[in-house]
Amino acid sequence: MRSPIQNNLIIEFHVPDFQPEKDFYSKLGFEVISNDPKGKYPGYIVMRRSDPLGNTILNFYGDDERVYEQAYFKKFDRDTTRGYAMEITIPVQDIDVLYKEVAQNLKESIIQELIEKKDDKTIWRDFRLADPYGFYIRFTELIDWGQ
Repeated sequence: MRSPIQNNLIIEFHVPDFQPEKDFYSKLGFEVISNDPKGKYPGYIVMRRSDPLGNTILNFYGDDERVYEQAYFKKFDRDTTRGYAMEITIPVQDIDVLYKEVAQNLKESIIQELIEKKDDKTIWRDFRLADPYGFYIRFTELIDWGQ
């Protein structure tokens, strides 16, 4: 029997080319932990980022033009920004260290610089990026989401 995953959510990015994603996410500390190359079926890779707060795993499907023929996504224009109206949120223990690396290596991808935010009960800091296909990624200090 396999061990249960912590949050029971799998994020899968459908993209026509893995290389821009691998290059981008590796600069954020992710590493490829599984690679099933394309062949009869589209390819699949899994990337993981380790952090004292826990691992983050992202999955990528496609790596060629067949990604545009997926049953649901083929309804949309190929130029549609990926992940429209969705934010991928990744809590990290040391946001200052990560942001410094991002500012040096992915400056052109920063949508929102590292800033302090607050609501009625919480104060935290976060920053936002867009990956090569437009997926909106937020790195944040840990907030109590009821986990």
